[in-house]
Amino acid sequence: MDIPIILLIIGLISIIASFFFGNFSNKYADELEKVSISLHEETSGLKKRIRAVEEELMIGAPPMPLGKKRKIIAKTKAKPVHNIIINQILSLHSQGYSINEIAKRSSLSNEEVITVLQSKGVVT
Repeated sequence: MDIPIILLIIGLISIIASFFFGNFSNKYADELEKVSISLHEETSGLKKRIRAVEEELMIGAPPMPLGKKRKIIAKTKAKPVHNIIINQILSLHSQGYSINEIAKRSSLSNEEVITVLQSKGVVT
C-alpha cells in the first residue's frame, strides 16, 4: 500500500472515532455555564446586601449642620463656565434678554449668569 492511502484510512478512522469520543467538551461547557450563573447570582446577592447596609447607615446618620452644607454646595457649584457659553450670555444680554431668560437658555443658574456678566464688566 502507498503512504497516502494509509494516511487517508487513519484520517477516516480518527474522524469516525471523534464522533464517539468527542463529547467531553460539552460537559465542561455545561459546568462552566453553571459556575458562571452561580457566580452572577452570588454577586447580585452581595450587591443587594451592600445596598441594604448603605441604607441602614444613611438612616442612622445625624443630619448635617447648615454651615457644612453651604460649604459643600459652594464647592460643588464652583465649576468653570465654558467660553462658548460666556459668549452666548454676552450676546443674549446685548440683545436685551433678562437674566432669568439668559439662565434658562444657557442652562445656568441666575447667580452664575450674574457672575459671568460681572466678570466681563457688563453688570455691576
